[in-house]
Amino acid sequence: MTVRRILHLSDIHFGCEDKAAVEAATAYCHATPSDLVLVSGDITQKGYGREFEAAGAWLKSLPEPVFVIVGNHDVPYWDPIARVFHPWRAFEEATGHPAHDHEHDAPGLMVRGVVTARGWQMRANWSKGVIDLDQTRRAAEALKAAPAGTLRVIACHHPLIEMIGTPMTGDVKRGDAAAQIFTEAGVDLIVSGHVHVPFALPIKLGKGCSYAVGCGTLSHRERGAPPSFNRIEWDDDRIVVTALGWNGTAFEDWQTWELGRRKDTRDPDFDPPIDMTPAEKIPGR
Repeated sequence: MTVRRILHLSDIHFGCEDKAAVEAATAYCHATPSDLVLVSGDITQKGYGREFEAAGAWLKSLPEPVFVIVGNHDVPYWDPIARVFHPWRAFEEATGHPAHDHEHDAPGLMVRGVVTARGWQMRANWSKGVIDLDQTRRAAEALKAAPAGTLRVIACHHPLIEMIGTPMTGDVKRGDAAAQIFTEAGVDLIVSGHVHVPFALPIKLGKGCSYAVGCGTLSHRERGAPPSFNRIEWDDDRIVVTALGWNGTAFEDWQTWELGRRKDTRDPDFDPPIDMTPAEKIPGR
C-alpha cells in the first residue's frame, strides 16, 4: 500500500529563528521525499522587510511543492496603515503565495488555506484568531468536491478549537462553527501552528473522523517544548503524525499519533469502526 507524506512546519519567526534547527529541518525536507511541504504561518517575528526577505529566501530553498499561509506575526508590526488597509501585502510579495483562498490540488491530496489572523481587531489582544464563515464555506465546498479517497486538509494558523494542555490559546472567534462546517464537509485534517507545541487529537464533532493537528516552532520562542515539526504520513486506512523534536544537534522522532481514516469522508451515512475514532499516542514514542 502506497504511503504518502506531508512535512508540516510552522512558526519559524524569522528574526527570532533557531538557525541551527531551521537549517536541519530544511536538510530533512530535502532528504525526505514528500507530496507537500506545508508551512502554517508566522514566518516572521514582527513583519519587518528583512524578516520577510529571509523568510522568502528560505521558502524558495525548500523542495517543491510548498504551501504557506499567514500567521498573526506576518503583519508589519509597527505600520498601522498597513495593518488596517493591506495587512498581507508584504507576505504575498515575499512568498508569492496568496493570503486568501489558497489551494493545493493534486491527485489524492487537496489542501485549502483559511486565514485566522488579522491585522487588527476589536479586542485588546490582536494575536488571537478570527475566522470568516463565508471563507470557511468556500473552503469546505471545494474540499467536499474532491474525489473519493482524497486526503482533505484545511491549513490555518490558529487551532480552531481549544486544545487541552497547550501553553496558550488561539481563542478563535467562530472557530467552533468553522470546525463544525469542516467536519460536515468531510475534512480529514485541520492543521495549525501558533501554540508552539505539537498535538494530534480527534475533533469531537460530526462523525468524529476529523482531526486537529498542531505543529511546534523552529524559533527560540519555545513554550516548554523543543523546536519541532511534523511528518504526516497516510494511506487508505490510517494517518500517522510524527513530531520530530530538536535535541540540540539533530531532529529525531519524538511523539507519534496514529489516527484512523474513513474511506470516503464525504459519506454522511458512514459509521466509523469503534477503534477508529481515538487519536492514540503510541507508547514509548
